[in-house]
Amino acid sequence: MPLQSPAHPAAPAHRPLKGTRILSLALNLPGPAALMRCRDMGATCIKLEPPAPAGARAGASGDPMGLYNRPAYEAMHRGMRVLAADLKTEAGQRALHKELAKADVLLTSFRPSALKKLGLEWKTLRKQYPQLSMVAIVGAPGARAEEPGHDLTYLAENDLVTGLEMPPTLYADMGGSLMTSEAVLQTRLLTQAKGKGVWMEIALAVAAGYLALPRRWGLTQAGAAVGGGHAGYRVYPCKDGRVAMAALEPHFAASLGAAAGLRQSHPLAMMTPEAHAAVAAFVAGQTRAQLDELASTQDIPLYTLA
Repeated sequence: MPLQSPAHPAAPAHRPLKGTRILSLALNLPGPAALMRCRDMGATCIKLEPPAPAGARAGASGDPMGLYNRPAYEAMHRGMRVLAADLKTEAGQRALHKELAKADVLLTSFRPSALKKLGLEWKTLRKQYPQLSMVAIVGAPGARAEEPGHDLTYLAENDLVTGLEMPPTLYADMGGSLMTSEAVLQTRLLTQAKGKGVWMEIALAVAAGYLALPRRWGLTQAGAAVGGGHAGYRVYPCKDGRVAMAALEPHFAASLGAAAGLRQSHPLAMMTPEAHAAVAAFVAGQTRAQLDELASTQDIPLYTLA
């Protein structure tokens, strides 16, 4: 049966980052999304962002996300202390270093050249704050970190943009945010082991490449079992909508095959044109309500869509 997922899952019962203080300078999506996860893991999160643009309404954000999608911004920053500071000014630098002196982890999303201009190169910071760790979010790794790019370009270079359709979500950004929150956890473990702070780089292009591994391995290419080659793992039209069918394992496939009138003798039988035709014809004659009932009574994983 279809399951309703919350817009944002509840904070985990275990809070491994409790007692960890994170200072973030990261704007837009990957950094704040990572900070949101760290908050949910118990971290104390402080963010410095640029002052709001001239003429903006009272309480406006200097983070572009706060300007073009306020609900998303508020969801990611709930329960955090957000301060405005122009890091290019003396006052902004004083505010920055006041917070750095108290932080365990610094989170950034600037290009290396911008970090250098702001006095935030790792070789400088580790001398000033030996216990501080730094997680630097960049677009592409290593020598490519100065290249301009965004979620869409990183997906494209990893063969995750097909045709002219826009991806349904920001996979590289959100994948990068997961890698970033993982990196924060790693810095805490490594700092405890080494007795001093560590530096880690998270590249959004690498995050996209990681998400693309199943495609690169051939798992989701056309004709592969989870690329549409298995009759039990496809999206089909039904009488009043669509159904995402995920009857891949032999016992699920057998239940679907029986409902569609197939007599299977081998799991690979669901890879045949006959199986595809039979399942498509069966599903086309069903309503969403009937398919939901089938899922419940025959233990078949599917999700109906309008």
